[in-house]
Amino acid sequence: MDLFFLLVGLLLLIFSGDFLVRGSVSLAAHFKVSKLVIGVVIVSLGTSAPELFVSLDAALKGHPDISIGNVIGSNIANIALILGLSALISPINVQKKGIHFDWVVMMVASLLLLFFSLNLKLQFLEGVLMVSLLTLYIIWSITKSRKEKLTSLETPPKPQYKLWLSLVFVLISTVGLIYGAEFLVRGASAIAIKMGVDERVISVSVIALGTSLPELATSLAAAARKEMDVFIGNIIGSNIFNILAILGLTSVITTIDINPMVLKFDIIWMLALALLLFVFLLPLQKGIISRWKGMILLTIYVAYIYLAFTTGIF
Repeated sequence: MDLFFLLVGLLLLIFSGDFLVRGSVSLAAHFKVSKLVIGVVIVSLGTSAPELFVSLDAALKGHPDISIGNVIGSNIANIALILGLSALISPINVQKKGIHFDWVVMMVASLLLLFFSLNLKLQFLEGVLMVSLLTLYIIWSITKSRKEKLTSLETPPKPQYKLWLSLVFVLISTVGLIYGAEFLVRGASAIAIKMGVDERVISVSVIALGTSLPELATSLAAAARKEMDVFIGNIIGSNIFNILAILGLTSVITTIDINPMVLKFDIIWMLALALLLFVFLLPLQKGIISRWKGMILLTIYVAYIYLAFTTGIF
């Protein structure tokens, strides 16, 4: 039954997250919201919805290791697993303008998380600061895009679905995310106990991979079609939202207790991968994530998961 809850929770999160994005984009189009705002705000938050619901549900139910491990594990998977596998399929050209600024924002967010974690708690004021920084980043992203005169992104798009169907998608997907998060947390915590490993290990591996499956599937498909123009920017943007939006909003609602191993082990790996990504991106805007770099990233991910399990046994 524990495995059943885990799998059902994962499936609910994956499909509900997809329908939430579809419904939200269509709903925004009905209200004449530009594609730019939809892309920067609605889709970014929508694709982070599974992680948000899992982290919030876990924190409220007394499973802080799952709450924060889910986010850190997803960030590590985004760079090491998703980027690594995609580069193995097709080398990734760095073409996005301003990628250096996005990377700096990601690094600042990661360092802030490290600093806030020193007292082994994420609390209300720290959450407010993270959400405020996220708001500034969104405003900057929209302003920058407008200055680049991306007029094709400025015109309101046509709704994909009728208004009533868009609302149904949003409502049903929200319910699916709520129950998916509850089932996933229940199943994962029970499995961790029976396997004799920390909830932290299950969260940075199984749960993080599960909530990142939509991004993984999309990225591999894009790599196969060699459509990688904004791929790096999307990976970095996802990591920024994971920290500032998910942990920010969750800590505003409830205090998150942090396992010392998260501070000593997981966050260090996340920071190290962020630095390695910067090195791999050089020279910025003309760099290439080649296949051998992808292999290094994938090897690092395997090593991280192995060490996480060996250090997380009770």
